[in-house]
Amino acid sequence: MSAVRVTNADRVMWPRTGFTKGAMLDYYAAVAPALLPHLAGRPLSLGRFPEGVDGPAFLQNECRGAPDWVSTHPLRLRDGKVRNYCVIDDLRALRWVVNLNTVELHPYLFDARRSEDPTAVVFDLDPAPGRGRADGCRLALALREELQRRGLEAWPKTSGGLGMHVYVPLNSPHDFATTRAFARGVGETLADRFPARVDWLQNHPRRSTVAPYSLRGMALPFVSTPLRWEEVREGADGEPLDFLPGDVLARVQRHGDLFAPVLERRQALP
Repeated sequence: MSAVRVTNADRVMWPRTGFTKGAMLDYYAAVAPALLPHLAGRPLSLGRFPEGVDGPAFLQNECRGAPDWVSTHPLRLRDGKVRNYCVIDDLRALRWVVNLNTVELHPYLFDARRSEDPTAVVFDLDPAPGRGRADGCRLALALREELQRRGLEAWPKTSGGLGMHVYVPLNSPHDFATTRAFARGVGETLADRFPARVDWLQNHPRRSTVAPYSLRGMALPFVSTPLRWEEVREGADGEPLDFLPGDVLARVQRHGDLFAPVLERRQALP
């Protein structure tokens, strides 16, 4: 098995902190046991920052130049074009995509073997303009109550920015038309009560969402971090919920993968 040749490990990816590409590779290797199950089998869009987060960036769909030991999967896009996406199933493949200066990992909501079956419903909660994360946390708590009223459990994570993501695991047969209609209905139920915005549009077969444990291309190397609901309540009261790589690794050591139920819990939409 050939090793991944690391290039430019001393490149500073986050100038404000001096966090390098080598440190990014080390983080992804350390968090891989928690991260890889959320990537395995799924087409992946790559958020690449060739010159670091202060430079130009782009979202790459085509898995260009992949060695034969990196899996790929073809998807037809909404414009009719076909792209072969990377599918990251192991640490070596993960190191290969990160070595491309991939900061962000955006998997799709389905396994490539069952591309019409979303495994979860996702809600993307963004604060109103000029407001902070506390707004999104309050909306997330209300969303949880609404979902519980409908007999469903959900799991939260930070987006890595000011937003929040709430996932409703399904892991049972559903199609995107059903999950999208459900998410839209729930979002509209909450829309008039909160200034924060419920985005249900991610529930589409050709949209991806940043993975749990993925770094983000922000000014600081924040991570999209799974939370406990009590932490969301603390966030609604103004507690900071920004996590750097070291924070996340400590959390995984302490709590394990808080997002594991999203891959395991079986539920049916009402």
